[in-house]
Amino acid sequence: MKRYVILLLVLLCWAGAAAWADTTTMIDFSKLAADTPDGQNAATIIDYSDKAGASFTAAEKKQMKTSLALANWIVTLNSSARTITNEEQSFTKEVTVNTNASQYGGEKVLGIRIHFPDEPYNAYATITPPFDIPAFMKKSTLQPDGTLKEDETDTNGSKFEGYGVVKNVGTLKSLDVDVYGSNNPNGFGVILENQNGEQQTLFCGNLDFDGWQQKTWVNPNYITDVRNRAIVRLPLYPQATPYYKLVGLIIYKDAQQPGGDTIAYVKDVSITYDKAVLQLNRDINDEAVWGILGQREEARRNAEFQKLGDLQVLRYLEQQKMDTGTVTPAAPAAAPQQ
Repeated sequence: MKRYVILLLVLLCWAGAAAWADTTTMIDFSKLAADTPDGQNAATIIDYSDKAGASFTAAEKKQMKTSLALANWIVTLNSSARTITNEEQSFTKEVTVNTNASQYGGEKVLGIRIHFPDEPYNAYATITPPFDIPAFMKKSTLQPDGTLKEDETDTNGSKFEGYGVVKNVGTLKSLDVDVYGSNNPNGFGVILENQNGEQQTLFCGNLDFDGWQQKTWVNPNYITDVRNRAIVRLPLYPQATPYYKLVGLIIYKDAQQPGGDTIAYVKDVSITYDKAVLQLNRDINDEAVWGILGQREEARRNAEFQKLGDLQVLRYLEQQKMDTGTVTPAAPAAAPQQ
């Protein structure tokens, strides 16, 4: 009888450990296609015109929007590789997979071009969104007049959940990326950030293959046996919202590898993780009584949006300074008369 009890306990522990881990798509680039007349992605669009001050006209403020549209992502080379030519030839594009493809036919993916230096030294490039993805921002709907209407019922600030943010994340178990390689020997990784502002780069392997492949990072410190885990009793309220968000992708060039162009395509990023807090049904709604979490998240939302708006306004001003005309080549000098 004792054997059966022990076996039952082992099975329950195993089932419990298996049930802890959830798999969620952190970001699916096929959902970030441009779908507005000005080339933005409506689901992730943000309006920063209220951070611009009173000196701008209504027409100028109407242009002060950006989003996670695929063409808006930024490629940044490390300082020693950052020449004018390399920067000019490193950018992202919205790419459509061929309709007859074996995977993701007809879907949009993030296309990446990086021009690495030819010199024999290490280099890398980060591919980041056009703004630091806010973890707490209310959902909004793009109106016909171009304004954004906030969803006041979204008290958790979930606009970017599934668009680079996953909440209630405890310990990461693994991370998966669906990426298309072209036999380039470059390394590939993903940069994440948690609720404490701590960043970590997860190396997923090399891109030396042809076609679609799922590259995986596995947490070497993940403990599957509950008996070996350090058990910590956490207060149920007020518990801060733990999360992970996408900071960017990173592609490496080794000193022994040739320079020049590197091309890659990314479909999505998913994480498998333990829940940080179980959603329990309790007799008293603590948040309705005290509102502590709402106040904290509102303050965090305001701080994120202020920083985000200031940066976008500076970029808008810099863009207005740029010459948009075409350069007319000088006429050749007349040949000297004999």
